[in-house]
Amino acid sequence: MSTLIQPEAVASRARDVLATWQADAEWTRLWTSCAQYTSDWDDFYGYPTIPDYDAVADAPGLFTETTRVLALKTAMYELTGGDEKRAELAQPVPVDVMSHALTAQFTVLSRIQDRTGIRFVHATDMEDGFAGGTWRPGDFTHQAYRAAFGPVNERYWIDAEETERRRQVLDEVYARIGVTERGRKAAIPAAAA
Repeated sequence: MSTLIQPEAVASRARDVLATWQADAEWTRLWTSCAQYTSDWDDFYGYPTIPDYDAVADAPGLFTETTRVLALKTAMYELTGGDEKRAELAQPVPVDVMSHALTAQFTVLSRIQDRTGIRFVHATDMEDGFAGGTWRPGDFTHQAYRAAFGPVNERYWIDAEETERRRQVLDEVYARIGVTERGRKAAIPAAAA
């Protein structure tokens, strides 16, 4: 197997992967579970990078983008003979965050994997810097995505530089209420709680 994988090869396999998953009897349940999971979609630096984010209204678009990226990652995983690091393609933060909501549907995903024989591939520990949001226009992920599914949804595909700029704005806003270190620490006075 060649170590050089072309975006078109990933795209071709990703289309097949996604079509197989979507044909599964529990695909609708997976979508419904993710759509109903919105009360647990709290995060400080992923979804809030989306302008005027709405957990319910944005769920369909995020689900679509996330399942497409997971199909690309699965295709890359297969084409590289199981290389988790290479399969952890760069992606925008909101899509990465949604992948966590989706993979939380562990039992349904397990049954879909068992029936289709196709793995859902996502490895947070293999992400560059454990932060997600490393996507840049024109990179390998972007090329493979375009070849497989057409243009990205620009609402959710926020590039690395713009993501960081928006996170710096959020840093300032959150610090005023005692949330620091990108949401990892909170010192909110008990009287305010």
